Amino acid sequence: MGATGAAISVSGVTKRFDDITAVDNVSLTIHPGEVIALLGHNGAGKTTLLDMILGFTTPDSGSITVLGGVPAETAHSGRIGAMLQSGGLLKDLSVRDTLAFVAKCHVDHLPIPQVIERAGLSDFADRKVGKCSGGQVQRLRFALALLSDPDILILDEPTAGLDAAARRDFWETMRGEAQRGHTVIFATHYLQEADDFADRLVLIRSGRIVLDGATTDLLSSSTRHLTGTWCSTTSPIEVAAGLGLPPTAVTYSAGRDGTTSTTTIDTVDNTDAATADSHATSPDPHDQLVTFTCADTDALALELLRRGCIRDITIATSSVEDLFFEYGIGDTPADSSGATADTAVTVDSGKESAQ
Repeated sequence: MGATGAAISVSGVTKRFDDITAVDNVSLTIHPGEVIALLGHNGAGKTTLLDMILGFTTPDSGSITVLGGVPAETAHSGRIGAMLQSGGLLKDLSVRDTLAFVAKCHVDHLPIPQVIERAGLSDFADRKVGKCSGGQVQRLRFALALLSDPDILILDEPTAGLDAAARRDFWETMRGEAQRGHTVIFATHYLQEADDFADRLVLIRSGRIVLDGATTDLLSSSTRHLTGTWCSTTSPIEVAAGLGLPPTAVTYSAGRDGTTSTTTIDTVDNTDAATADSHATSPDPHDQLVTFTCADTDALALELLRRGCIRDITIATSSVEDLFFEYGIGDTPADSSGATADTAVTVDSGKESAQ
């Protein structure tokens, strides 16, 4: 597996297509048994990075090793299983026959009945592929990735096009594979999947990694949300400015009258301007549900309760979706207000550093 024990080692990798830099000086180390979500907008470079790890294409510069070897050779040995967006299936073959056909391409493979059971294909194993639903076809693709009993599973948008029930069933199966010790790397557009399933998040923007860390560490180190019923006649925006908060959003949710409104504090350097703006645009705050977003919601809660400004409070940590937009992953490169392509943030055991 190599001297470092890494399952996958990516060092200074760049890949260009004509004048487009799809992957830009990426370095990444993935350890055995990790479950990693690759997140990023369309065209961020996720699929290109996975293609290079699988040996489908080679970097223009930098190096990649997989289980201590060359990616293409490791994939050929069957130690990597891939579930990709592309790749056709023969519609006239049954699910079982498809597995048997592909199994002949492997020197060693798991028994077909075992793969059928592990991938949840038993109920439709004898159905022709052309008669299978989208969720069933995705399960078949997953079974094909399992055939060689690989050490590493790479999944590119594995639940794309599936309904909520099919996605839930798929991830229940995947949890079983992760518990068997597989290293799992998956790219997804469904941020809740990353929140629920990934041990580690790698956020990619414009071909570069802008955030990398354990899911729990990233979420605990990011901003949190305090929500409660406002019971002061003073505007929440005025109170926020008076407390010297950094630029923060104050959101009014549905109150007793059912109305909703959102007001954003762009700056608190000019309290008079913020106060004037709040009088011009904010609804009557009394009895409204108000949400504050900031880093230290515990201290904010104590101060607001001491002043008698709020009641019935709840505090929630950020979600993966919040991180996605906080670091500009959901924006176009020109409009991002989060981390730039020149800055990567790594969170390790609660310690955040820029690289």
